[in-house]
Amino acid sequence: MPPIFTAFGFVQSPAISVPVFIGAWSAGGNLITTRNAMPGMGTQNAGLVATGFVAPAASRCTEEYNGSSWSAGGATINARYQAGGSGTQNAAFILGNFSLNNTSEEYDGATWSTGGNLINSRSYPAGAGTQNSGLAIGGTVPGATNGRCTEEYDGTSWSAGGALITGRANANGIGSGTQNAALASSGYSSPAFVTCTEEYDGSSWSAGGAVITARSAPSPAGQGTQNSGLIFGGVNNSGRLGCTECYNGTTWAAGGALINARHSGGGGGTDTCAFLAGGVTTAATNLTEEYA
Repeated sequence: MPPIFTAFGFVQSPAISVPVFIGAWSAGGNLITTRNAMPGMGTQNAGLVATGFVAPAASRCTEEYNGSSWSAGGATINARYQAGGSGTQNAAFILGNFSLNNTSEEYDGATWSTGGNLINSRSYPAGAGTQNSGLAIGGTVPGATNGRCTEEYDGTSWSAGGALITGRANANGIGSGTQNAALASSGYSSPAFVTCTEEYDGSSWSAGGAVITARSAPSPAGQGTQNSGLIFGGVNNSGRLGCTECYNGTTWAAGGALINARHSGGGGGTDTCAFLAGGVTTAATNLTEEYA
């Protein structure tokens, strides 16, 4: 028997009730600086984007979102783009770079400071978790690990975690609580875009439900959880994507489509209250959208 859509936007099965929020995207305040290929952190009313590609070079600029408008934050120590990141507006971290890099930085809501160096230099990584309980997930990593390696952060130093089942770059990393309950979904694993999702328990990755649409460079809602995640935008062989998907810990379901299909933006929030800023539509953009 097919699922039943209720007036509350939930999907129910006659055998089991699994709530899935189906939201819609609306326009938010524009970024000060047009950019793409940057991480987003925080929530819809306390968001953060940092670094990114600001033509013609990598950027150091940070912006903070209050739910309606963006304001300038403290500049990062190193210009970078295609970095990973996670955390909150007042306690975030970023790592990696377009060119292989093992540095990380931490934000306190005003200034960036040097964090611990990664064991493995990487580009196109995903980040998850918090400033004191973070993850660096996959990316382009040289050597035999082939983008499968995970590292765990305690706020001071990085240590080796469990290897991904499928190595990948430009994945979607989700996990707002700790490094013991994170997701890695989609991404690019040469020579193809992948649909596989993996779940992390603090030591090893296991297979989760596959995303509906394979994609690279999605804009993750990094503050989602392992049982309540969100993925939106990205790119695959069909071009830029506007589709949104919601995860209930087992399967992905279609959510409301973005107003502007895009990839490589910075996102944050939860599966019921998210934001997406910047990225590439027909060109680099400063547009922000909000999901609720």
